[in-house]
Amino acid sequence: EKFDIVKKWGINTYKCTKQLLSERFGRGSRTVDLELETQIELLRETKRKYESVLHLARALTAHLYSLVQTQHALGDAFADLSQKSPELQEEFGYNAETQKLLCKNGETLLGAVNFFVSSINTLVNKTMEDTLMTVKQYETARLEYDAYRTDLEELSMGPRDAGAVSRLDAAQSQFQSHKDKYEKLRADIKVMHKQLLLFHNAISAYFAGNQQQLEQTLKQFNIKLKTPGAEKPSWLEEQ
Repeated sequence: EKFDIVKKWGINTYKCTKQLLSERFGRGSRTVDLELETQIELLRETKRKYESVLHLARALTAHLYSLVQTQHALGDAFADLSQKSPELQEEFGYNAETQKLLCKNGETLLGAVNFFVSSINTLVNKTMEDTLMTVKQYETARLEYDAYRTDLEELSMGPRDAGAVSRLDAAQSQFQSHKDKYEKLRADIKVMHKQLLLFHNAISAYFAGNQQQLEQTLKQFNIKLKTPGAEKPSWLEEQ
């Protein structure tokens, strides 16, 4: 059984390597889905840009945290001076209150930025990464599909003795198996592209404070909010 597995793996590797080299040297034909491959390249470029945004947002978080801590310490220092400097008690008191207010607002902003960082991190390192893993599987399936398609085409053009017919039937079966795998992953990527578009549009509308656009996005993808008082209230529910 192990020998059969290794043998099957070896044959598959040989066929795929042959197909890959044939494509690179311009001798073999390659199945091309222009729409899907454009979407894949756009996803890769978008991921690189979002990674840059994530890096900058994390830096902003660190700076904001330092600023809030400084404001908090400065407010405490002014409050202490207000108690120890009777001649400037009122002035130091005003400054202490100002720094406390700035600190409070800074903490609120910091919370919003942290939520943004968390959302972008999930998008980049979970949603997009999962999609790109599917893309890698798709690209492997595409190569296997073309390798077995080429094999089938070559056998179809050869002589039709009993042995050749048997090999042709086996090649047809292998080709159909890899074709099914290729088509499934192709469909999976299109579904993931739709989900990424939904996430992007919803996040953009949320942070822009555009309630109308957010509601329109939910309608566009057939998503509804559960009504108040529902048996099991939750965030979003797909129809």
